[in-house]
Amino acid sequence: MAWLLRLLSVVAAAITSLFVARDALNFGIMQTLLMMTLIIGAAAIAVAWKARREL
Repeated sequence: MAWLLRLLSVVAAAITSLFVARDALNFGIMQTLLMMTLIIGAAAIAVAWKARREL
């Protein structure tokens, strides 16, 4: 589980750096928000996949 969160954190940092400078004061906040969005999206996909397979 930890490796999944670390992978999502790396992805979030890479995506955030495209839109916000790394030395900006709000970089950490934006990275955290994007990581939370990625986690929620991954959970939604997992739930949808599970619901689809039960049909």
